[in-house]
Amino acid sequence: MRSARYLALALLLMTGSSFAGTKAAPPPQDKSAECLACHNDASLAKDVNGKAVSLHVDEGKFKNSIHGSMFGCTDCHTDVKGFPHDPAPAAVKCDTCHSDQVAAYKTSVHGQAMAAGNKQAATCLSCHGSPHEIVVAGDPNSTVAHANVAKTCGSCHGQKFVMESSGQSAAPFFSYQESVHGKAVAAGSDKAAVCTDCHGSHEILSAANPKSSIFKFNVPNTCAKCHGNVKNEYMTSIHGQAIAKGISSAPVCTDCHGIHGIKSHIDPNSSVSAQNLARTTCAKCHESVRLSEDFGIAGGRASSYLASYHGLASKMGSKTAANCASCHGVHNILPSSDPKSTISQANLAKTCGQCHPGAGDNFIKGKVHIEAPLSADVGTVAVSWTRRIYMGLIVGTIGFMLLHNFLIWRKKASALRKDPRRIVERMEREQRIQHLLLLVSFITLVITGFALKFPDSLFARALLMGEAVRSIIHRIAGSLLIAVSLYHVYYLGARKSGRKMMFDMLPEPKDATDIVSNLRYYLGLGGKPARFGRFTYGEKMEYWALVWGTFVMATTGLMLWFKVAAGNLVPRWWLDVATAIHFYEAILATLAIVVWHFYQVIFDPDIYPMNWAWWDGKMSVETYAHEHAEDRATINAAIEAGEDTSGETGRSEKAVADEAPAGHHD
Repeated sequence: MRSARYLALALLLMTGSSFAGTKAAPPPQDKSAECLACHNDASLAKDVNGKAVSLHVDEGKFKNSIHGSMFGCTDCHTDVKGFPHDPAPAAVKCDTCHSDQVAAYKTSVHGQAMAAGNKQAATCLSCHGSPHEIVVAGDPNSTVAHANVAKTCGSCHGQKFVMESSGQSAAPFFSYQESVHGKAVAAGSDKAAVCTDCHGSHEILSAANPKSSIFKFNVPNTCAKCHGNVKNEYMTSIHGQAIAKGISSAPVCTDCHGIHGIKSHIDPNSSVSAQNLARTTCAKCHESVRLSEDFGIAGGRASSYLASYHGLASKMGSKTAANCASCHGVHNILPSSDPKSTISQANLAKTCGQCHPGAGDNFIKGKVHIEAPLSADVGTVAVSWTRRIYMGLIVGTIGFMLLHNFLIWRKKASALRKDPRRIVERMEREQRIQHLLLLVSFITLVITGFALKFPDSLFARALLMGEAVRSIIHRIAGSLLIAVSLYHVYYLGARKSGRKMMFDMLPEPKDATDIVSNLRYYLGLGGKPARFGRFTYGEKMEYWALVWGTFVMATTGLMLWFKVAAGNLVPRWWLDVATAIHFYEAILATLAIVVWHFYQVIFDPDIYPMNWAWWDGKMSVETYAHEHAEDRATINAAIEAGEDTSGETGRSEKAVADEAPAGHHD
């Protein structure tokens, strides 16, 4: 069969060459059959000058297509007059038959992008496929069949780099796939919305265009194609009435349900799920002051709900606590002044009775949003005065308790500091100065740093300083911490006491056995508590953790301070990593100081109310022997100085040292 076709083609070419210089003879009447004699050859699918050009037409698919069943080749390729085709036929213009569709396309975002020179913009063939294989939209094999529309649109809109090159995002396509519509279509639904149901087919317009089906004021009608009953209910609501009046700040379907990623209301990730209504969806409008300023509608409704019993129960995970929709309705939301409203005075008992059977007139008196009252009714005034009275009681009572206990603590701490037995020098003057500067810089960094991370917290508001001042103080404290750390390195190398401290702080095998001994003893598994030298294993762990933490915080802090310089040396994401490390290292360091260090030097019953060594460097011989029994040199030096280490119990220094339990961190 193929040989016969090639023979016919050869004869045709020879005939054409014998009449060179004369007008080519027109093709026979059966144009398609003659064309397919050559173009049915799959070898004609080739690459021409680096551009893919398919000259191959599958005869079977063409005859089954809408074009093949109605037209011949030259009905579309009208410039083909003879054989061979020289010059090559021009591209077929779809508007020859589809003028209305092409005119609509030219006004669309795709057509305008193409006219502007964007070669990535979709054309007729991008959506409908090869004109030789196009089948009617009702055919399951059609690229624009209902089940295939999302896939067809996704061939461009699901490609990240294609969309980014056009200044768009591929996220909407992937959001649609995970939406209730996308999942329904994937499951075989022929009614769930696809791209063209909302955006249209040929005249796809920008959401900013008033003629667009997704223009804000047109959204209810677009959704009504499937959700007609909901639309009718919505249009009678306060939101629908506002939209009908042209108030753009009123919500439409997509403001509450989302756009492409619409999910079922029972999906916890849905914007209209019970747990998300007050915190995110309704709060977008009703928490702000804009409604108050523009329309006289009270703001703060979400926060006042979340502060109520219902809101607190919802935040704790309750599945039955009332939410916004429970009281106000869903699509039929009306103001309380409307007799049809679910929160009108006449209907409140019924509304509350949905969750509280038997609710009567007394039950419904009062307000849910008591933080933002609309009027000074008796209940609101009573709650307001109750708050004021109790705030006064709390401040007065707790303030008195704090003052009373502080006076006691101060007296005991002062008496301990004046104890004449405190003659052992635990920290020399230079060490104490370094420790004090470290203490001041660390606490300042913690307060100002967390004030940045948690600007709405009580302690952040108590600082009474703006961001600029807080930032300056934080950087001064950071610089002080770095300076103290650098001086400490110098101290360790240049001072005899510093070199001794460094060697005494080095970990040793005994530290590991001390940990095991202490754990066995305090867990009641037998044995004796560990006995320590100058530094306990806990002190060593904390010291080297401080060294490491200071290095990490200083490095990341400088990166964030000089972010431009750092960003020119390393990729930008390094700064994001530095931010995370800086924050979490700060939490780790703060908790370590509060939980470990403060206990050892303040709250330990053997130390309370305070170990004063940080202030004047002194400890009593008895306390030192109790905590550092293996440091004989220091203990003996105190004995030689004439200090009586027997204490009030009359025990000898040797007995105190031999019976000393596990040491404490000072």
